[in-house]
Amino acid sequence: MISLSLSTIADVLGGRLVTRRGDTGDTLVSGPVDTDSRLIAPGDIFVAKPGETTDGHLFVGTARERGAALAIVERELADEVSQIVVPDVVTALSDLARDVVARVRAAGELKIVGITGSNGKTTTKNLLARILEDEGETVSPRASFNNEVGAPLTMLRVTDATRYLVSEFGASAPGAIAHLAGLVTPDVGVVLMVGMAHAGGFGGIESTFHAKSELVRATREGGLAVLNVDDPRVAAMEPIARERGQDVRWFGRSERAEVRAVDVEVSASGTRAELLVDGQAYTLTLRVLGEHHVMNALAALAAATALGVPAADAIARLETVEIAERWRMQPLGSDRVRIINDAYNASPDSMAAALRTLAQITGPGERTVAVLGAMSELGEYADEEHDRVGLLAVRLRIQRIVVIGPEARRMYLEAIAQGSWDGEAVFFADADAAYDYLSTELRDGDRVLVKSSNSAGLRHLGDRLGDLFA
Repeated sequence: MISLSLSTIADVLGGRLVTRRGDTGDTLVSGPVDTDSRLIAPGDIFVAKPGETTDGHLFVGTARERGAALAIVERELADEVSQIVVPDVVTALSDLARDVVARVRAAGELKIVGITGSNGKTTTKNLLARILEDEGETVSPRASFNNEVGAPLTMLRVTDATRYLVSEFGASAPGAIAHLAGLVTPDVGVVLMVGMAHAGGFGGIESTFHAKSELVRATREGGLAVLNVDDPRVAAMEPIARERGQDVRWFGRSERAEVRAVDVEVSASGTRAELLVDGQAYTLTLRVLGEHHVMNALAALAAATALGVPAADAIARLETVEIAERWRMQPLGSDRVRIINDAYNASPDSMAAALRTLAQITGPGERTVAVLGAMSELGEYADEEHDRVGLLAVRLRIQRIVVIGPEARRMYLEAIAQGSWDGEAVFFADADAAYDYLSTELRDGDRVLVKSSNSAGLRHLGDRLGDLFA
């Protein structure tokens, strides 16, 4: 974080400053900000966030022992560390992030990119950050820090030398993206797709459209909207952008796209794509598995080139990326038994894309094995969407369908109903039982996809299988 005095931070937060250990209002702090006391180092700022199972106020002492210079709290504590007492620490986190980013932006050359979409946010964020980091100091989220806590924590990592801030915006409810993007007013807003992810929480796909379009509305007037021309709902955000005086830069497969993939070839080692970027031809060899990640690469490329990065340089940097993120299409195992661990998140769209990738990368004499768990946050659409996945697995001729957990059982039932009744589809109540089966069932030449929402916990099963067949 940039250097600010304790009194300045208190004024920004509208809080009450309690100084300890010889501090005064003029004492400067500039360390990172975190809600996890275990990550605090000397000079850092600890935010005592109440949680579902515990309370950050219980760990202020630990933060002090680790050298915290300041604690932001909701009640004054006896611990010997300076504190700013506020009504709500999560609100205070947003207020501080808004102020810090505004100061850096006013003083330097900071450019801000916001990214949202039902799928692909984290991959696109990582790809874009990889391109921009060679241009200047770049701040981007760790893992999927895209909510009301994670996004401000990322914003607070900017310094006076930061040239690019790449923010990822998730949406737990309508208005969430508007709030998060409104903290920084991005110069570039990237919308990847509008799908069924979180549809249960929003009440349907049209509500999801309105939630994702909040990023375009929050992008600064006269800025840039980078939109997926192939997704009709994303394309329908163009009028919103035009109303705000924003330019629109399209990416996708359509001839209308300024950043376009004209030919894509998928293999077990990655994806090769022939591209047109503003009319110039390039070849991209992406080591990240899956045809769907080409769209994420196009989005990153569209944003980066709009910010002035030469297309050839941006493509060369994309080609250095080996995995999107841990547990996202992550290759594990060995050439004998290849495990693709993609169980950090799942939606109907990403589940379908992963299954298609599995089918595409499996060669003659090799066997496709799909290890599938539940997709969360689908609400009333859950039964129908799980049925669709089971149907798709059969239509793609996946040779072993292993379904895990009662919430995912409909995938198994649908696969059986569609013709997988001769042992191709099996069901297990939990991951341990599935592991016992897979440890003896898998054989040389198998290509195994492990795919579920994070809540299903199958990412750890994927890791275990990767270790077993390493």
